[in-house]
Amino acid sequence: MLPLANAVWSHGSIWQHGPCGAEELRLVGGRTECEGRVEVKYQGEWGTVCDDNWDTADAAVVCRQLGCRNSSGDSHSLQHSAFGAGSGTVWLDDVKCTGAESTLWECPHATWGINNCIHEEDVGLICEAEELRLEGGRTQCDGRVEVKHRGEWGTVCDDHWGTANVAVVCRQLGCGNSSEDSHSLERSAFGAGSGRIWLDGVICTGDELALWECPHPLWGFSDCDHDEDVGVICDAEELRLVGGRTECEGRVEVKYQGEWGTVCDDEWDTANAAVVCRQLGCGNSNGDSYSLQRSAFGAGSGRIWLDEVVCTGNELALWECPHQEWGIHDCGHNEDVGVICDGE
Repeated sequence: MLPLANAVWSHGSIWQHGPCGAEELRLVGGRTECEGRVEVKYQGEWGTVCDDNWDTADAAVVCRQLGCRNSSGDSHSLQHSAFGAGSGTVWLDDVKCTGAESTLWECPHATWGINNCIHEEDVGLICEAEELRLEGGRTQCDGRVEVKHRGEWGTVCDDHWGTANVAVVCRQLGCGNSSEDSHSLERSAFGAGSGRIWLDGVICTGDELALWECPHPLWGFSDCDHDEDVGVICDAEELRLVGGRTECEGRVEVKYQGEWGTVCDDEWDTANAAVVCRQLGCGNSNGDSYSLQRSAFGAGSGRIWLDEVVCTGNELALWECPHQEWGIHDCGHNEDVGVICDGE
């Protein structure tokens, strides 16, 4: 007889909540740690879970417990023995989670090791480890919006797309803040994608932490073509001159991921200055139109975003020039570069 503190009655049967032992959980046989046959370790022995009464609430608990994204019902795909039959003891049967439990064994279930199953009924699942990226742009902060679902990259349709959606995308990628004027929306500006159109009719409030948390139809359902693939330009980069008498002279500063910082003068020359001045509308690209000043406008503060910039002089923006990775440098702010553009 089970202690009453650990058991409840359900339709004439006893369901036991998992004890506080050293249970462990894993997914076996999939391509990643977020998909596979559900296995639990009990009393030092790994075994399987029967699919009787298994549903999305159970899957939600497993995926969340393993750190494989959220617990919404449509974010998991259940597979009856899709990852093959296991071996050993079928530890759990008739698991009935609400979806709010922290571990699978906290859910009501039959007594450990008591079941009427065979290993062909071992349950497997695919947790949705979604990812987000921007493709086809100059940087990781602009491009065609693409999401990874069930291990496959696809695109997003621009139906109902608005600035709140853009805010979520840019913030999720660490590319600036969520103010509406920080982002530019471009319909298929970065070309048509390929593969599945995973999301359509996405309607964000702007407060969501991930694009797929926004209300949307089922994954993969759309009435779109790839010429409707949405693109985004996050306000990741801006350029200004600070500390001079006019907007056409001063310390060179760039804004990246929403934060202003400076540029080191390593490798800096007239071709770099030409790009800066032309980008700001402060004169042409003739090399002798610019005067370069090492820290002439004082040391800046914050991050030194760019170092070893080597422009040809034809680039449309300073960050299009070859340079070290953003934020990687060996400089101090006494090396912040300044420019005087011949803007008259």
